[in-house]
Amino acid sequence: MGTPGAEILPTHTPQLFHAAVQRASELLRAGQLVALPTETVYGLAANALDAKAVSRIFEIKGRPSRNPIIVHIANQEMARRCVSTWPPLAEKLARSFWPGPLTLVLPRSKAIPDIVTATGPTVGVRWPSHPFIQAVIGECGFPLAAPSANLSNQLSPTNALHVRKALRNRIPLIVDGGQSQVGIESTVLDLTAEPPRLLRPGMIHEQALLAVTGELTLGFGDSEEILKSPGQLQKHYSPKAKLIVLSWQNDEDLKTRVSSFEFRVSKPHIIAHTHIPSGHGFARVSVIPHDPEAFARALYAELHQCDEAGAALIIVEAVPKTDEWRAISDRLRRAAS
Repeated sequence: MGTPGAEILPTHTPQLFHAAVQRASELLRAGQLVALPTETVYGLAANALDAKAVSRIFEIKGRPSRNPIIVHIANQEMARRCVSTWPPLAEKLARSFWPGPLTLVLPRSKAIPDIVTATGPTVGVRWPSHPFIQAVIGECGFPLAAPSANLSNQLSPTNALHVRKALRNRIPLIVDGGQSQVGIESTVLDLTAEPPRLLRPGMIHEQALLAVTGELTLGFGDSEEILKSPGQLQKHYSPKAKLIVLSWQNDEDLKTRVSSFEFRVSKPHIIAHTHIPSGHGFARVSVIPHDPEAFARALYAELHQCDEAGAALIIVEAVPKTDEWRAISDRLRRAAS
């Protein structure tokens, strides 16, 4: 007899929301893992102060032990308990962007287990804006370690069905809080560097951060021995299909470029935003608006659909090389690695 799949609880009425908060909190207090909605992507959550519970996240995801996990909090007081120093700049950034998709990297407090930070001296903390995870953290009274609720290096989930397909019966509960409204992972800013260093681009862009910090350096990559943030490994956010980022002018140009590939795929799947192919000769053509926020919101869901349709090759139209699109370019580059 097979193991039953994860229970999925809806949240679309006040009564269902409250019942799901109670059930998720009960499991988390017992050292279990649950999948919860956030505004960025769905997270696989455990009590961040319980090393044994957090170790289950690494086990279930197949996550490399050197890849740290962001700690989610529900107020500034909880954030301060997770860190050993709270500089004035952290206060300014928190006032400007929290709750929201910004993670701040600061020196960790003794309360945070080694496993959360990949034994490093810093921790990333974030106050998510999704009301459900806020309610669960408030009910539990402790912060949650919550990376994306998927298998390591694969596509992040932006709805409950994505989580169920990825994790199946590995966890007892998935809470359905609707489609993630940001759609890609948070911006990560290292405040232990001088000037502050952007470790992972997100939908809070450099210009918005600069208005608060005054200066900033860019530091994406996995060259450091101890990573301060997730999202820095070269291959990440990847669909099952091969993904290629490409520019083209029209149908003919696209087909010529595809025919020049060393490998042969009869009908690739296309994701476009500006130069929309006719569809003839392609398995599927998806169109995402030429707008970075709309593109980010839809990207992972489109890639999930391509995988569901059995795509062997996904071609994504290259996005502009501007600050607003930097986070999307980063995700596409790592997905294509």
